[in-house]
Amino acid sequence: MKSQFNLSDYPLWTALVTPFDAENQVDFDALTALVRDQEQQQIVEFVCQLAPSVPLMIAVGGSNLEQQSQWVRFCNTQPIHALLLGSPIYAKPGKVGLAHWFSTLLDESHNPCMLYNVPGRSAVAIAPELLGELACHPNLWALKEASGDIATFEAFRQAAPDVAIYSGDDGLMPYFAQAGATGLVSVAANAWPQQTAEFVRRSLNGTSPNLFTIWSEAANSLFAVANPIPVKILMHLQGKLTSPNLRPPLTHLELTHTDAITRANETILSWN
Repeated sequence: MKSQFNLSDYPLWTALVTPFDAENQVDFDALTALVRDQEQQQIVEFVCQLAPSVPLMIAVGGSNLEQQSQWVRFCNTQPIHALLLGSPIYAKPGKVGLAHWFSTLLDESHNPCMLYNVPGRSAVAIAPELLGELACHPNLWALKEASGDIATFEAFRQAAPDVAIYSGDDGLMPYFAQAGATGLVSVAANAWPQQTAEFVRRSLNGTSPNLFTIWSEAANSLFAVANPIPVKILMHLQGKLTSPNLRPPLTHLELTHTDAITRANETILSWN
């Protein structure tokens, strides 16, 4: 399926939260509002039916390769534009296992794919050498780099210079932009879509030297406990979500004080 979008024209991608109501059911009214804000099997179909005027990228995770292959085949039937391929959770495969995992999913996909390096959540890192070996695959478009290490980012750039690399850390975007990042895959953009888009533009243009201080403090408040707990609580305080509920074992009760996210919200909403 040939996309009508040039994916590289979109330097900001929002890692969209899934809102739940008080009974832990998907809150589709809130989800509609979030997708409209972003202008960006049931949830994917629902979002696709909204036909937002931006490309849609769907995440592929888990640890069962056959199940995730089936998920990719389902995504191939939907009007989406890209896939985000995460490392398998919990299993901690080595380089050979990771290569097989990503190669299989890349082969299954009908859309461009962004690999996701987030060793803090998957417990295994994508090696720059592996990215270099996969770089020739026609469906490999980009990498979301969320190790938090600028040296790792630079190693990826050297190993696969033709692969677009997006920062997976909101606060590090100004640094990554200087090192050649294409854009940002953002949690903060759920709460601050317009401001985050401007933040990415200024980071890529290098026009605001104080960006790192302002945004790193605000972004850090969204990771005081496990993501997406703080951002859902903030969006509830903003009135964008009717409930801050998450599916167990995650719970909004982990964040006992909201002063930091409230201050961050005031700062970012007044930022220009």
